[in-house]
Amino acid sequence: MDWYIELVKAHPITTAMAQFALLGTLGEMASKWLGARRFFSPFGTRGTVLRMLGWAFLAVCIKYAFTGFVAFIDGLVAHGLLPETGALGRAFAVSLAMNLQFGPFLVIAHRLIDNAIDGRPNWANLDKGLLSLLWFWVPAHTVTFLMPLELRIGLAAVWSLALGLILGWYNSKPSGGEHAGI
Repeated sequence: MDWYIELVKAHPITTAMAQFALLGTLGEMASKWLGARRFFSPFGTRGTVLRMLGWAFLAVCIKYAFTGFVAFIDGLVAHGLLPETGALGRAFAVSLAMNLQFGPFLVIAHRLIDNAIDGRPNWANLDKGLLSLLWFWVPAHTVTFLMPLELRIGLAAVWSLALGLILGWYNSKPSGGEHAGI
């Protein structure tokens, strides 16, 4: 674990990009695999590489947001605009602020990137992607912001994989002869 922490400290942006490129893309693929109930190449080689690059770009945004929203909440507390609440309250405040303010941008940017990669517009279920900010990302990032700084981005990348698995599992359940949509 020490090697990982040292690597993240030495290369915070590069490691964020690598972790999200791998785990975010794997989460998208797992969602497709579970939804179809079989292993296959859902994006092809070109699409997979482009999705990895898209996740790497998003990782840079996420890394900066993580740093910025921690400072934002700390600044509000320092100026008496938020109460001091302890570690759990602080983690929740950072997660809530980030997911309500930065989250919609990230969901839309992610969809724009996917649309560009796929060469066609797809805005289906964008509302459900935005709702995931509340039911999944706020609780997940509350846990994330309880972790030491060097583990946060890695855990966030793991959460991306977890969400892909959750969505794939949900979409694989038959609903009246068809797959349920999320």
